[in-house]
Amino acid sequence: MKSNLAPLGPKADKDTVRRHNLSLVLRAVRDEGEAGEATRAGVAGRVGLTRAAVSSLVEQLIDSGFLTESGKTFSGQAGRPGTALKVARTGPAGLGVEINIDYVSVCVVDLAGTGRVRQTEHLDNRGAPPGEVLARAAGIAARTLESAAEQELRPVGAALALPGLVSGGSVRQAPNLGWNQVPAEELFAGALAGLRPGRSVLPVSSENEANLAALAELWFGGLDKARSFLYLTGEIGVGGALVLDGELLRGAHGFAGEIGHVVVDPAGPQCRCGSRGCLEQYAGQAALLRAAGIDEGATGPVAELERRARAGDARAVGAVAEAGRMLGRVLSGAVNLIDPEAVVLGGIYRGLMPWLAPPADEELTDRVVSGLWSAGSGRLRASSVAGDAARGAAALVMQDVLADPVAYAGRNEPEVAR
Repeated sequence: MKSNLAPLGPKADKDTVRRHNLSLVLRAVRDEGEAGEATRAGVAGRVGLTRAAVSSLVEQLIDSGFLTESGKTFSGQAGRPGTALKVARTGPAGLGVEINIDYVSVCVVDLAGTGRVRQTEHLDNRGAPPGEVLARAAGIAARTLESAAEQELRPVGAALALPGLVSGGSVRQAPNLGWNQVPAEELFAGALAGLRPGRSVLPVSSENEANLAALAELWFGGLDKARSFLYLTGEIGVGGALVLDGELLRGAHGFAGEIGHVVVDPAGPQCRCGSRGCLEQYAGQAALLRAAGIDEGATGPVAELERRARAGDARAVGAVAEAGRMLGRVLSGAVNLIDPEAVVLGGIYRGLMPWLAPPADEELTDRVVSGLWSAGSGRLRASSVAGDAARGAAALVMQDVLADPVAYAGRNEPEVAR
């Protein structure tokens, strides 16, 4: 009889077990450090290993440059004080590069997930050749890497946060950029290597930008411990991502979350994706600015929209409210389907929440069939300032380091141009 069970992996040997335990201890110190101070005894209690085993693992992590000791900590209980442990502020780091329609943002994070270097440039990437856009991004990344080196940080990989359908290192389709079948990882890696002759070549990965913003929200945003939420980011387009039980839901082909192209009205405006009446045509940045009577090409158009809404401008308030209603209608279907703990709005929506949230909340309250949604319940939330795609991309690189520090133990030495 044919089995649908996945094949079993190889039996774990001593080396595999130790590598796993090193990851457990490193993660525990990082997590304990967020709440206070970590000690060997505290880590042993958390991961279920003996104090002697944890001490041996800690010493290896210190020798490899992943952990540092910083004086004594007192628990208030009997016994000798423990030595405080922290993840190192130097050594391995992650490089995140967000390429959006009107800006490029590059971030470096350390083992603790702290953003240490950030560079953002506002660029109009619409209609520009993909290779040119990715070369610009590589230039910003190269400068960011130099700043990171000054802080003794050594990024071990780069992750690209890209709009549209991203799979296999390529952007299959990004309607607002006009990209189709673009080998983004290859083009970026080649451009970055050309700017850093003699330096080690960084491995490059890629992911949808809304997915990475959602991961940043999960890891750094708090969200009152919510582990299942729907994340929307409003930019030129409208991106979405699903986090269920603390895991990103990518779908069978990696394309889950394209909520901006849910059809609101089949007879509505033509969308760049080829369909009509997509949510993006009612709640995207261009639609909002057009409805508010603001020139999209003006300096700081979104800030101007916020300013007018705060001043009570009827057209601006009405435009944002209508976008909120459309968002609420589409979100209600998603809430009925997946039952998340919360819906989180990021990007330009974050600053527009005072005028956007009430009509969206009202639609959700009327349309969520469980009756468990109520306006003002707090289930519709603005994203945190930590929830951005560049930081999520950089932190994704660091997840690999945390999962197997041994694999990165030899990469902490300063780079030397050859």
